[in-house]
Amino acid sequence: MVTYEETLNYLYSRLPVFQHIGPAAYKADLNNTIAICKALGNPENRFKSVHIAGTNGKGSVSSMLAAIFTAHGYKTGLYTSPHLKDFRERIRINGNCIPGADVVDFTERHKDLIESLKPSFFEITVGMAFDYFAREHVDIAIIETGLGGRLDSTNVITPELSVVTNIGWDHMDLLGNSLTQIASEKAGIIKPGIPAVLGEWNAQTLEVFQHRAHACNTSLRLASSAPAEWETACELKGNYQKQNLATLHCAIQALRENGYEFEEPLITNALSRIKELTGLRGRWEILGTEPQIIADTAHNADGLQLVIAQLLQIPHRQLHVVLGVVKDKDLSRILPLFPENARYYFAKPSVLRGMEATELQEKAAAYGMNGNAFPTVHEALLEARAAAEPDDLIYIGGSTFTVADAL
Repeated sequence: MVTYEETLNYLYSRLPVFQHIGPAAYKADLNNTIAICKALGNPENRFKSVHIAGTNGKGSVSSMLAAIFTAHGYKTGLYTSPHLKDFRERIRINGNCIPGADVVDFTERHKDLIESLKPSFFEITVGMAFDYFAREHVDIAIIETGLGGRLDSTNVITPELSVVTNIGWDHMDLLGNSLTQIASEKAGIIKPGIPAVLGEWNAQTLEVFQHRAHACNTSLRLASSAPAEWETACELKGNYQKQNLATLHCAIQALRENGYEFEEPLITNALSRIKELTGLRGRWEILGTEPQIIADTAHNADGLQLVIAQLLQIPHRQLHVVLGVVKDKDLSRILPLFPENARYYFAKPSVLRGMEATELQEKAAAYGMNGNAFPTVHEALLEARAAAEPDDLIYIGGSTFTVADAL
């Protein structure tokens, strides 16, 4: 009998994995996904969905919305990526991960398809999620894009609502070298007649979304703010969640217009239990006290700017930063954001794309960021904890994979 671990080893070794090799794993068309869905009997047409894209915040907004649907009694699917500790985190129903046996069964049943089509890891994972949600008869599925939107494998669904949280600088090698180009890719999830929500914008990007909505003969709702009681109730305490809550509020209003009924007490209850209801981790997550240890998955300029600003508001004697990034990260955009007077512990995240700690150390020194290099995040964190006084502050970040290693 094939085990779950053997199945994962097969998928990781047989298929291009973005978290391992980066852009080389990205398939710039939907042909494989369409073929996979056809072979599976088009499961994406057998459940309702909400589609969420954006440079930052899409994981948080997806989990918030999934928690609210779950709290209202809906059988709620949630597809997100990447995972932090276990592959099964990507595919959940009411917060529960897909059973390992289902991952094994799906892979065994469709091994011929995998061998003949040679899809990316992400493409087959999307097919697995859609197949699982359809077989389990979910009432609604919240589907987060991987990156981009127009050519993202998830973009074969026809959702109840399309949501774009924001547009920022990330994955420029794949999505374009201007915010307008990146916005055009993200706006690709907006479909004819399907209402859309935009969380944040500027004059350039708003024009792109307005043009797309007009071409699709649909409405575009712009987020403004969330009720104060939502912000108070929300257990995700990063300052950046304020805008995510505004996007969520806008999405709830659009869904209400579509016939969904949501009760305010159940919404605030869900926001206070997001981690329990969805399993979300790594967003301003406090891992220890005395010294306080905070991990956050922000990994691009827009996200890190907000996180670092909030870090510096916390009273502390000395800031210690455990920092790890991936090789294809544009360091010229993120390293200037970090304070020079922190102590740095450079580490390589345990993925093939991870940048060597010594290389990061050398490049960071040019920005006045000094510290030692460590072969693993674990060793870097141990050293930071040993060096820190009780009234110090330790931050772990730079990449989703750095936080995953810390967890």
